[in-house]
Amino acid sequence: MAHEDDRDGVGVAVLSGADHGDPTVSERLDELLEPPGWTLEIDLDGDPTTGGQRGPLVVDAEEVVAMAYDTPTSGHDAVNVVNLRLWSARATRDFDLGTFNAGNYVEAVQQKTSSETLSKVLYPNDQTAKGQELRLKQEYFFVSASLQDIVARFLKSHDDFQLLPDKATVQLNDTHPALGVAELMHILVDHHDLPWREAWEITRRCFNYTNHTLLPEALETWPIPMLQDVLPRHLEIIFDINEAFLGTVREQFPGEEDRVQRLSLVDDAANAIRMAHLAVVGSQHVNGVAELHTKLLTRHVFPDFSELWPDKFVNVTNGVTPRRWLRQANPELSALITDYLGGDRWITRLEDLAGLEGAVDDAAFRQRFQAIKHANKQRLATLIERRAGIEVPADAMFDVHVKRLHEYKRQLLNVLHIITRYNRIRRGEADVGPRVAIFAGKAAPGYFLAKLIINLINDVARVVNNDPAVGDRLKVAFIPNYNVSAAEVIMPGAELSEQVSTAGTEASGTGNMKFALNGALTVGTLDGANIEIKEAVGDDNIFIFGLTESQAEAVRAEGYDPHKPYEENGELREVIDMIAGGYFSDGDAERYRPLMDALFPGGDRYLVLADYASYVACQETVDAAYADAPAWLRRAILNVARMGSFSSDRTVHDYATRVWHAPAVCPVQ
Repeated sequence: MAHEDDRDGVGVAVLSGADHGDPTVSERLDELLEPPGWTLEIDLDGDPTTGGQRGPLVVDAEEVVAMAYDTPTSGHDAVNVVNLRLWSARATRDFDLGTFNAGNYVEAVQQKTSSETLSKVLYPNDQTAKGQELRLKQEYFFVSASLQDIVARFLKSHDDFQLLPDKATVQLNDTHPALGVAELMHILVDHHDLPWREAWEITRRCFNYTNHTLLPEALETWPIPMLQDVLPRHLEIIFDINEAFLGTVREQFPGEEDRVQRLSLVDDAANAIRMAHLAVVGSQHVNGVAELHTKLLTRHVFPDFSELWPDKFVNVTNGVTPRRWLRQANPELSALITDYLGGDRWITRLEDLAGLEGAVDDAAFRQRFQAIKHANKQRLATLIERRAGIEVPADAMFDVHVKRLHEYKRQLLNVLHIITRYNRIRRGEADVGPRVAIFAGKAAPGYFLAKLIINLINDVARVVNNDPAVGDRLKVAFIPNYNVSAAEVIMPGAELSEQVSTAGTEASGTGNMKFALNGALTVGTLDGANIEIKEAVGDDNIFIFGLTESQAEAVRAEGYDPHKPYEENGELREVIDMIAGGYFSDGDAERYRPLMDALFPGGDRYLVLADYASYVACQETVDAAYADAPAWLRRAILNVARMGSFSSDRTVHDYATRVWHAPAVCPVQ
């Protein structure tokens, strides 16, 4: 049957079955693909008026139109189609003729330009006040459009807002949409006249919050003066939420004003609103995305909230979809798996990959697996040559470090090892097979040090790749313009997956899962989901190095001095001196001074030098393991076979049962 939402301009259909006489799926998709033309108005930069009345509680606001665009989306081999609604910002007036006729030609289209900027480029450089304000407006634009739409849909079929949490759940993906808590209160109280207490109870039942970071600086805060200028009514609402919340805290912990200040949504010292606190207070559940991450979340990031509401915190380990990251990205391996298992049920039941355990002793399977990996490496080598202009040997080990560029992800540690390897080869000390070190990823627009690390990788590549004394024994490549299409080539071609974040900093990671699912072995720290991957694949099928989270914490507490490993380790000292002295920068000793300053005067916050010796030793173990080709192949197959629990299907099921408490519409067969 086909059931269509009858609201004008929405065009939402749920397709189930194929009864005679019903429209075909393709016919319904033709209808859904047409942009619905559904628009909403968003108010910014207004002045609040007295509350308690129906309608917007701002005057003299800048009005922006949110135009909906729908994309029908179906699951694998499914009979249901769901709707993905995207929003585009439009001006209420494209062109002001009066202003134009007065000679102000730029101002005549200023509103159009200003409004449409909201959805033109996401994640602008927020190192400036203008950039911060744009990001704040962007976050509010998408939050407001989505929540207005949710409420409008709800009211088509229901008139009791108490039912809203049973019909809609909103997952806050980190702090970026945390304004949604204040916006739903604004809608319920100001537009629909609900009493404050009732609206707050409904709001808290609607929201859940997923935290994705342990770094305090990544938890958004917004300056109160900026919120006052851009969203004055929402600032009032946040203050009211905070006042009520802190009253509860004082009742439970009388006389503990230090605790009150730590829990407050308002950071008085910074004159800012803590958006993570708003997300926690306004949500029914808070979850981390790996077992270690969730433990550290409650212990270090939100300890007071965890003590106040211990049952609010749950874990949902991340997952990746096997349809994209194995079946689509690696069709030859997918076909091999299907042939061996006698069917493709594994595509929706990834745990069935466990049936590949016996394939490690199957000569025909091993031969095909090895041939597929080599073909994928050749495909990746072609991508590297096309994008980076570097020829790499496909018979070398492909060592891949692909992720966002950030100091805590420690691409710099990898570079230090590459230079160490380079020095050993030049001195004739390294009896190792050829290796290609492959990097890809992007840095935030205003993240200077991350961009400098990209420069360093390319400078090292230029020197290493052109040194005749090294030849094909070591190549370095940074693949520019990293995107998902490139990832679908990189993941299947990788043999070694670099997951080297400082223990206690990575929330989970999903690249580690994609690589292992495609038969790459992991070299990494006990951080994020690496711990769970290690438990799944076995200690013999992963390479672990470095300080643990508790050891890293102890090192810092004891007063870590990065000069100590520098002075005690001759190879490390040589590598650092080469970078600092301009060896890789045409003699320019100033080019990488900011990186050196981050390590020494800056205290080496992410313990790069502390983990260097352990990392280099672990890489020696990797070399020895790779030299035994049959054993490496066995380990690669077992990595694939034991990745069944890292499917996004399991992740979504965990959210549905642990967080949303949503019954299954189509139970898994």
